[in-house]
Amino acid sequence: MTARNTATQPDVLAAIDMGSNSFHMVVARLVHGEIRTLEKMGEKVQLGAGLDANNNLTEEAQQRALDCLGRFAQRLGDMPPSAVQIVGTNALRVARNTNDFIRRAEAVLGYPVEIIAGREEARLIYLGVSHTLSDDKGRRLVIDIGGGSTEFIIGERFEAQELESLHMGCVSFRNRYFADGRITRRQMDRAVTHANQEILHIRNRYRQLGWKDAVGSSGSIKAISNVLAALKITDGTLTYQGMKELRRRLVDMGNIDRLSEIGVRTERHTIFTAGFAILMGAFESLEIDEMRFADGALREGLLYDIVGRIQHEDVRERTIHALQERYHVDQAHGRAVEETAISAWQQVADDWGINTEYDEDILRWACRLHEIGLTISHSQYHKHGAYLLRYSDLAGFSQQFQRDLATLVRGHRRKFSAAVFEDTDPNDLQRLRYLCTLIRLAVLLHHPRNNEPLPEFRLTAGPDRLTLAFPDQWLESRPLTLADLNNEQEYLSKQGLTLSIE
Repeated sequence: MTARNTATQPDVLAAIDMGSNSFHMVVARLVHGEIRTLEKMGEKVQLGAGLDANNNLTEEAQQRALDCLGRFAQRLGDMPPSAVQIVGTNALRVARNTNDFIRRAEAVLGYPVEIIAGREEARLIYLGVSHTLSDDKGRRLVIDIGGGSTEFIIGERFEAQELESLHMGCVSFRNRYFADGRITRRQMDRAVTHANQEILHIRNRYRQLGWKDAVGSSGSIKAISNVLAALKITDGTLTYQGMKELRRRLVDMGNIDRLSEIGVRTERHTIFTAGFAILMGAFESLEIDEMRFADGALREGLLYDIVGRIQHEDVRERTIHALQERYHVDQAHGRAVEETAISAWQQVADDWGINTEYDEDILRWACRLHEIGLTISHSQYHKHGAYLLRYSDLAGFSQQFQRDLATLVRGHRRKFSAAVFEDTDPNDLQRLRYLCTLIRLAVLLHHPRNNEPLPEFRLTAGPDRLTLAFPDQWLESRPLTLADLNNEQEYLSKQGLTLSIE
């Protein structure tokens, strides 16, 4: 976590995409709201290939990744945290020891690392692709084949309308169908059929929505485009007829060792055929006639996401507002709770070590959404709300942020037991315990819901204590609030916090 930066807006930005096959970094300059690339770096880390039988990242794979990140870190230098985004995708979504790796990675990089869900990955990919294409009207289909997942997006201009991330990628398909290096008709047919099966549940929805043109991003699709051009099958455009011809030639070659003959780089030999099979399945299932390659991808999307946050066009704010509207949240009450919680946070943030931008954001948004579960049931609504926030696809949010947001909503009322933090990383436990305490007090003080403005109150804090002071006679004339605070003293004691009221 990093301290809130109130300095001038950064003009140099960086994004790192820790993919299942490759790690990529892009550094760019922000000039009058536009991004100009300064440097790109990429390495074949093959993190997905380092998952063992129990879905743990092996030490060897982790070390490859950390060595790569160490080289990237040299380029980051002392850039402000608001100018850097670092995300992990499918391999880190499925690995059981991801949290251990993240701690090591953050120590090397000096910046926070976030794991994003598949649909958030798809949103960012579309954002990156759409900014590298002409701003044409009409829907476009974007497909990105990664090492562990493949993203399918339909959007128009800069807004995605359909997002899907399917659990198939060139590393997983290689391991399943082309591990021995041979390229037989049977292996190819099985791989393409598997891709068709994975796409089946989105096929009708995507066909019905339709698109004006199809665009491919990622290294796999670029490599296929280059081979089509090298063999003079097409000019590099990916066509259905050209894909069928390339499929025939790959089977005739019979082995990945011969891929150099058609211009495939050595480091891509093992995954080229797998990526081709996935794209072939997409062409067949979605009835794609023609596709062009676009250079934008996840890392460019991350840069434009940073720009949005800098220019106060934060997609996360739109997501929060959409949730408030969809679930009929009392927004006026949420704002009142937010103002009180932030006032409390400002008084104790330094003493409790929760003075980061992340901490303030999560507290604000938890306050706005703390009653989201009421749309399901009043009984146990804090638990319903936590479930919605934990498992919904929320544009702009990492999986870790959603877990923390759900924890604050789960812990904002009633028993303050260990069950509130059952899904929490032990290293984040104290931080979330303090943030939960602040939202609990803010909700409690607004319990009457009578729109009466609160007086200025004073908070002082120590590691295991909190003192809350009101103006003279204010509490004496509000016996219900006093009773609530007395109950809260007992609740907080369960988490080792002593609340004193003056």
